[in-house]
Amino acid sequence: MFSLAQKSALVTGAGSGIGAAIARTFAAAGASVVVVDVHADHGQRTVDEIRATGGTAEFRRLDVTEEAACQELAGTLPPLDILVNNAGIGHVGTLLTTTSADLDRVLSVNLRGIFNVTKAFLPGMIVRGKGSVINMASSAGLEGLKDRLAYAISKHAVVGLTRCAALDHARTGVRINCLCPGRVETPFVEARLAEYPDREAAYREMCSTQANGRMGKSEEIAAAALYLASDESSFVTGSALAIDGGMTAGSGRF
Repeated sequence: MFSLAQKSALVTGAGSGIGAAIARTFAAAGASVVVVDVHADHGQRTVDEIRATGGTAEFRRLDVTEEAACQELAGTLPPLDILVNNAGIGHVGTLLTTTSADLDRVLSVNLRGIFNVTKAFLPGMIVRGKGSVINMASSAGLEGLKDRLAYAISKHAVVGLTRCAALDHARTGVRINCLCPGRVETPFVEARLAEYPDREAAYREMCSTQANGRMGKSEEIAAAALYLASDESSFVTGSALAIDGGMTAGSGRF
């Protein structure tokens, strides 16, 4: 396993799903983890899970859409070694069924949230001359996705933000990358499945969109995040790493 011993990490949206898996994985690898979430009960649950297995973690509540709050949090914490911008929301809709308010809400969390948090913590990394920033994009940030207009727009923008920021700061010692998962079994997907009259049929259909015939696991995404957080990925920056069971390799046609 890649080691994060003696490293500090902050993970947004770490109260559930992929974010919680990343926080647990980082703690197991030796990092001291700041678990950040807008829902205090969810975030504290992740902290309790980490501490129960001997890891080091603390909870801080944060709404990533609030720029001043992001700056305030950065001012209360020591400089980070690792920042994971995982907080995000989904939205179902086409251009005609997505309202301006829908688009603004998705962009405020998925894009502006990453902008706010990174802007708050990146200066400390630059001063120290080292650090890894990992943004959560999506396979929907690499290609189009039906009925997910606002979400796909936001994730395409995350890929662009990642690449531009990586180039801007490539010689500071800070690496900036993003992960592009395909469909992963998370609470969001579970909520979507619950909306269908035949959950099992819907589950099989969702699995069929992946080239390898199954959805991903949060722990599989966390493993990729661990690599990008570790010193072993020191030559990797500006990357958009697809972890999607082959989904984008064949543009959905297999």
